Amino acid sequence: MQSYRTVVGVLRHPVNVALHTNAPLGVRIANEVTGFMGSWRFIILQTVVVAVWVVGNIYLLFHFDPYPFIFLNLAFSTQAAYAAPLILLASNQSSVRDRATLEHAAAEAEDADKKDTDLLARLERIEALIEELVHAKGEPGGVAPSQP
Repeated sequence: MQSYRTVVGVLRHPVNVALHTNAPLGVRIANEVTGFMGSWRFIILQTVVVAVWVVGNIYLLFHFDPYPFIFLNLAFSTQAAYAAPLILLASNQSSVRDRATLEHAAAEAEDADKKDTDLLARLERIEALIEELVHAKGEPGGVAPSQP
């Protein structure tokens, strides 16, 4: 998983750069935590911790949370209680980024449409001038075609 600073260094789209550089500390923390919690590293680490916890308590290697594993359940509940708001915060940030990206794309499309309209007007003027030249050649006193 890339760190926040590494990701900011490779961002190219202006919306992403603006959102990442202007992000408050809470949003950056939420992005880091949810990025880690959504990774295979976290899933494997949590699986190993739970397996050690269960095996250690069943075979009495350590005996601080016997069989119904109430303390483990409490740990999972606490993790879920903290993860849910962080996931929502990261999701909200993602929707803000999507909205800003869409607005940026719409502005670029509008600019491209304006440029296309200008090019079309120029092309129509050029075609009109060509048409005038063609008609002038065919009329008496017009431009005579060059003979090789």
